Amino acid sequence: MRPRDSWGTEPVLLDVPRFAQPDDVTCGPTCLTQAYRFLDYDKPLEEVIRDTERNPDGGTMAVFLGLTALRHGFQPAIYSYNLRILDPTWQDLGPAELIEKLEQRSDFVTSKRLKRTIAAYVEYLKGGGRLRFDPLDRDLLVAMLRRGQPVLTGLSATYLYQTPRELDEQYDDVRGEPAGHFVVVCGYYPKSDRFVVRDPSSHIPFSRSGKYSVTSERLIAAILLGDITYDAVLLTLGRRVKRASE
Repeated sequence: MRPRDSWGTEPVLLDVPRFAQPDDVTCGPTCLTQAYRFLDYDKPLEEVIRDTERNPDGGTMAVFLGLTALRHGFQPAIYSYNLRILDPTWQDLGPAELIEKLEQRSDFVTSKRLKRTIAAYVEYLKGGGRLRFDPLDRDLLVAMLRRGQPVLTGLSATYLYQTPRELDEQYDDVRGEPAGHFVVVCGYYPKSDRFVVRDPSSHIPFSRSGKYSVTSERLIAAILLGDITYDAVLLTLGRRVKRASE
């Protein structure tokens, strides 16, 4: 990791708008809508929610968001730290080899949800989506922001918010389970080493506006702990290619 002062002292701040998610399971498509709007693609939240594939529990996965972005002309990149799906030794493989490995992996897993997610990654790669294996650290996030790319991330809300685990959408530190969530990382303050977050939730314990800053250590730990709640991942949308009919 580069020394913190190697990025200079000026913050990088992307003016990502904030939309409130309409229910407890639509954080993913709401974050995608926030990124769309920043990148000058005006798509109503209701349409993004309708276009995005869901899990049986109503939530979604970054790969489903990536597939939605592909269908709308973007060139997304997924940085996944989910070892149930991707093996670290695959980092130098090309798309065709990754597809072959994923299909082989699917033959050996028994979880229906995992099979469905692997199938989505295969579809994503076949559609031209990019899959990256870069180590997750501050430098990676700052570099994305300096390229003008908001970062959608699946993470552990329990760790990010430092709140009790949850049972039936209520805090319960003994019986509860960790909660997953999607947010958009949209800025960085080098002097304090804090990232700026646009959060679509209406249940943030320390922010009414949905905009706040968090230390790089806590954010990175929350992203990696997202593996417990199934999606430890980053997603950037890249450049949008307009269709001939537009």
